[in-house]
Amino acid sequence: MTNFFKKNTFFTGILIFSMLLAACGNQSSSSVDKAKVDHSNRVLTDSLGHEVTLSESPQRIIAPYLEDHLVALGIKPVAQWSVKGGSSIQDYLQESLKHIPTIEFDLPFEAVTSFNPDLIVIGSSEIAEGEKYEQYRKIAPTYIMGAEDNNWRNKLMKVGEILDQTDKAKKVLTDYDQFAKKAKEDIHNKVGNPSATVIWNINNTIYMVSDKASSGIVLYEDLGLKTPSLVKEISASAAGDWSQVSLEKFVQIDADYLFVINSDRTGNSTLLNDPLLANIPAIKNGYVYEFDQSSSWLYSGAIANRQIIENVLDSIAK
Repeated sequence: MTNFFKKNTFFTGILIFSMLLAACGNQSSSSVDKAKVDHSNRVLTDSLGHEVTLSESPQRIIAPYLEDHLVALGIKPVAQWSVKGGSSIQDYLQESLKHIPTIEFDLPFEAVTSFNPDLIVIGSSEIAEGEKYEQYRKIAPTYIMGAEDNNWRNKLMKVGEILDQTDKAKKVLTDYDQFAKKAKEDIHNKVGNPSATVIWNINNTIYMVSDKASSGIVLYEDLGLKTPSLVKEISASAAGDWSQVSLEKFVQIDADYLFVINSDRTGNSTLLNDPLLANIPAIKNGYVYEFDQSSSWLYSGAIANRQIIENVLDSIAK
């Protein structure tokens, strides 16, 4: 009998010890799982000082007017930027965004909610000023980009950081720079070092691009084309990417090549056929290349800029 109790006590002790080990094992496993879950979330601070907690890989993203960067990173948003109820969109991206529904540029709350996003990225603090940010934050984690991100390269890298795609963003930049370098060499080999300018024709009103913005960066920095003196003058006091220039002022342009983005086809011939412009080198020699506003020339990003470079190569360095 004594041996029986001794044996049962021994086995009971083993059983209790095993149960304790199992409990500790489960607790340890739960702690590890919880640590993994906690680790999968990232906390970033946006330009306005908001701490934004992001899941490991957001799937339903709204980032209006940042779609170039998303597509370059291989990401499709749940809604794309538009104006006037979807009548104006970024046409040059439609090969990738063809079936993506539109959302108005000012991000109406009800529209944003309807897409059930898990991340909202806003490229300008003006869109989320006042109490708007709190409304967006209630819908989904919301990150506000700042003025320091205005350069397209900085924007791409910031979007890459937000989406935990920094390495991919760096590769996009590397690939773009290699492409631009090769294009620059091709242009130099075929036409030397000419000057060029870009104008936006809106109902026979001329807007000139700044040398530090949009397609101006592509022409003068990436491709190394000469900057006409009038472009330098206008850029020095430019308040935005495009500056209005009078016809009387524009006749001073000393550009060998002229790239024209037309918002009104019917007004185009009237503008370029004006006798006042006849002695502009590009017009005099027939080196004028026209594109409509659905092209990438009014936008900026790795995809837009690559398309601009392709247009330049096809125009002057065939």
